[in-house]
Amino acid sequence: MNSLPNVPLFPPGQIVATPGALRLLDETNKSPLEFLSRHFRGDWGDVCPEDKMENEVSLKQGFRLMSSYPITDTEKLWIITEADRSVTTLLLPEEY
Repeated sequence: MNSLPNVPLFPPGQIVATPGALRLLDETNKSPLEFLSRHFRGDWGDVCPEDKMENEVSLKQGFRLMSSYPITDTEKLWIITEADRSVTTLLLPEEY
C-alpha cells in the first residue's frame, strides 16, 4: 500500500480493551483512537512483512486482522479484529 485511505477499510464491530491495554494507554497518556484509526486504515504497525501480507489477504478474504504498535521501549499494544468483524480488541501480547 502506497498511501493509507482516509476511511476505514472494514467495520470494527464492538470495540473492547483488556485491563492491561487500558492501564498501558493511561500510564503513557496515549489515546486508543490513535491506534484504532491506524488499524482501521490498514496501517498494521510494527509487524513483520509476512504478517503485513497476511493482513492484506485477510482484509480481502474476511479473516482475522492483527496490528502491533510500540507504546514504550518495552511494551506493545496489539489490536485484533475478529474474522467476522464482530469485535475489535485492544490487548497486550501477554494477554493473548
